[in-house]
Parts: sequence; C-alpha cells; structure tokens
Amino acid sequence: MAKRRVVVTGAAGYVAQRMFPELHERWDLVPIDVRPTTRDGRAVPGLVVSDLTRPDRNAYRQHFRGADAVIHCGFVSAPSLDATTWQDNSDAKFWAEHTNVALCYNVCRVALEEGVRRVVVCSSNHAADYYERLVWEGRLDMVTPEMPPRSDNWYGWAKAAYELLAFVFATGKVDGRALEIVQWRIGGPRDDDIDQVKPGDIPVMHRALGAYLSRRDQVQQAIRMVETEDIRDARGIPFQIIYGISGNTHRFWSIANAREVIGYAPQDDSQVSFADKIATIARAAKKDRA
Repeated sequence: MAKRRVVVTGAAGYVAQRMFPELHERWDLVPIDVRPTTRDGRAVPGLVVSDLTRPDRNAYRQHFRGADAVIHCGFVSAPSLDATTWQDNSDAKFWAEHTNVALCYNVCRVALEEGVRRVVVCSSNHAADYYERLVWEGRLDMVTPEMPPRSDNWYGWAKAAYELLAFVFATGKVDGRALEIVQWRIGGPRDDDIDQVKPGDIPVMHRALGAYLSRRDQVQQAIRMVETEDIRDARGIPFQIIYGISGNTHRFWSIANAREVIGYAPQDDSQVSFADKIATIARAAKKDRA
C-alpha cells in the first residue's frame, strides 16, 4: 500500500520539527517553509521553499496536488517580535496575526481546490485563553472544545479566527465540497517551560504542568488526526477542535473528545515527567517562606 502523501507547512519550525522524524518515516511528506533550513541551520529533507502568504495560489498549488492531508504549522511573526511576546497587543502584532489568518485561508483554499481530504491546523490553547482567569478565580474547572473561543490578545484572536474560518470550509459551503478540518489547540510542547517557574508561583506552575505536550504524545496526536477515518461531529460536520496536551494530572483543558473521536491515548503526565523539578520548586518555596 502506498504511503499517505502529507503536506507539512512551516516544516522548518519548532512544532513541525519536533515530530518530523516519525512522520517522515510513516508518510510521504511534502515539507514547505519560507526558510531553507531550521533555525539552527539544519537541512530539512525534501524541503520546498515557498511563501504561502502570497494570494496567487497558482505559485504553490502544485505542492498540494495529490496530497491526502495537510498539517498546517506555518506561522508569520511580526518584525521585532518573537515567541516571548505573543501577548503584545500592538498594531504590528495585529497585522502579523492578520497575515496568519490569510495564510490559513490560503492553505485551506488551495487544499480544497486540489482535492485534499483533510487539513490539520495548528491552533493553540490561547484561542480560549480568556477562560483561564475563570479557572484561577475558582469559577471554572475545565475548558472544553465546545466552549466559544475567547481571547484577550491578538495571538489568541488569530487562532480563534482560524477555527471560525476553517469551519466554513468544513460545512461544504465553499465550492460545494466539505474539507475535513481538525483544529489542534497545542498547549506547551516544550520540556523547559517548567524551568521558568519561580518558587511560590502556583498559577504559572499549574499552567505549565497542565499545558505540557510530550513529543511522543504530539506525534501520536498528529498521526491519529490524519489517519482517523471519521471525524464528523454530532451534527455531521467533519470538524473537530482537539487540545494538544498530554494526560496531565493538572490539566484544565479537556481531552475527552480527543480520546473519543481519534482514540488518543496519552502516554505521559507532566506530574510524573517533571516530579524532580516540581519537588525542587516546592523546596525552594518552602525555604523562601521560612
């Protein structure tokens, strides 16, 4: 049986590279990025250099032709801003995120036009990060994919816009064919987030532990999002919002639909993975109180 052909946008970036070896072995990948190498200068096998923000889709549609699925990891950062300034609500940040929404549109549109069945869009838990304050206030226990997206920053606004935009494609109201969509609300795919926690900063530690997504759980989710045959929701629309987090004891984002729809079975729990670091933070906090 021929391998699935899967386009990966933003293929030289961190999220894509974190799962690239396993996906490259499993599928026939078409990696696309505007950069020819990763940030540390490594070559990406088979990388196609192309700018998908261009409105002329004829410039890159050939790379999507014949694909079974797309994993859209592409992202445009505002000039002078980086991953640490995602909460910046400046004019520059808005227009960068505006470009990201247009980029998501281009990817979905060209996928639809070229007969691709499914698109997995890398969103973020920040699409609904406004609810986190309700968690800290004790007014909410769990954020679920069914809750309307709400954010108080342009980064989260763009992710919410991805979801609303992609739902239109999933309904079949664009060119008469439903494009299957999974919105992947990725949490914390970095093993060093816990290192940024200061002693006694319980909310930050809670969030870091709750949002954690291990590499192998990320790979599992990506594979299941692409290969699960039926992703229709209760209304028959092929559209799902799935939180990209591990089976963390301290999570406050629901992965119930991930378990039910794509059969996600997380292998990791941040409480176990970072037990030593948690103990170190707790000892430091106790010492500070003494």
